[in-house]
Amino acid sequence: MHTVSDTSARTWADDALRLIMAENNRSADTHLYAVPLPESWGVQLYLKDESTHHSGSLKHRLARSLFLFGLVNGWIREDTTIVEASSGSTAVSEAYFARLLGLPFIAVMASTTSPEKTALIEQSGGRCHFVERADQVYSVAAGLAADCGGHYMDQFTYAERATDWRGNNNIAESIFGQLALEEHPIPRWIVVGAGTGGTSATIGRYLRYNRYATSLAVVDPENSAFYPAWKTGNTQHTTGIPSRIEGIGRSRMEPSFVPSVIDHMIQVPDAASVAAMMHLRKLTGLFAGPSTGTNLWGVWQLIAQMIANGERGSVVSLMCDGGERYAGSYNNQAWLAEKGLEPGANTGTIEHFFKTGRWDD
Repeated sequence: MHTVSDTSARTWADDALRLIMAENNRSADTHLYAVPLPESWGVQLYLKDESTHHSGSLKHRLARSLFLFGLVNGWIREDTTIVEASSGSTAVSEAYFARLLGLPFIAVMASTTSPEKTALIEQSGGRCHFVERADQVYSVAAGLAADCGGHYMDQFTYAERATDWRGNNNIAESIFGQLALEEHPIPRWIVVGAGTGGTSATIGRYLRYNRYATSLAVVDPENSAFYPAWKTGNTQHTTGIPSRIEGIGRSRMEPSFVPSVIDHMIQVPDAASVAAMMHLRKLTGLFAGPSTGTNLWGVWQLIAQMIANGERGSVVSLMCDGGERYAGSYNNQAWLAEKGLEPGANTGTIEHFFKTGRWDD
């Protein structure tokens, strides 16, 4: 028999679900931009601009899904403190939804997280708890949640299961809907990075479920554990080295990363990610963050393969967040020099590709 308190909790949860669904109902889909390429190549490139979400990144989708997942499982209740381990963007988006529901929020992040992201979390009423090493975020977040009786969202475990991969307006369904009237509506490749692994798992499963002849490529920064784990099949692989590209790459194989749905992986040098990010702005005027550059370094290689094979078709990737979040870091020449991330010869590699259609890295 339900008690009065049970009924009250269910009523609050019902209203919380309505608020999140209403927020989504008010939101338009994100743009799918056509990136200009030489017509003779016979390849079209599209970038889905996830920076236009209210919380400014691809992680807006994940945060929404994680809150819905927590609510329907009864893990999130009225006055529950939400705690997350994050490299920044997920925390920004979760802070947004926590404020929407009137819940306290604590983000556990490495001290190297960009101050722009920290400011966005605090603007939404969240609190930032910094740790020295990126691999400390998991245990510290779990401990803080336990100490305050809150809920540890644990994006790295639940990202792959919180989103409905069959559809329900997930990012894959959105991409195919927006491509419907294009010359090549079924892309040859979709290219994404991996932070939790949730996006690649959702897209990979969706492709197989709908029997699309589209291959999924995942790009991974240097020193991240995902690429070697996929290549060797060692799901326990760790590197012990944090990623220098915010938002993607991890020092361990995360539970939400599903290697079996990935057709191809490309390891990307960190300085190359910066070079591709900067080249995109010069080419299109789109001001993106470094993980978008990682995507594009892989995209250019795959398009070069298509050209070499005489293959016509389309490629889709993501603009994960905006460059304004990295004004003091990836868009700061002094910071890049200090970190050893200057674009260098990588810029020449991209420019040579655009002149010749060949990838000679």
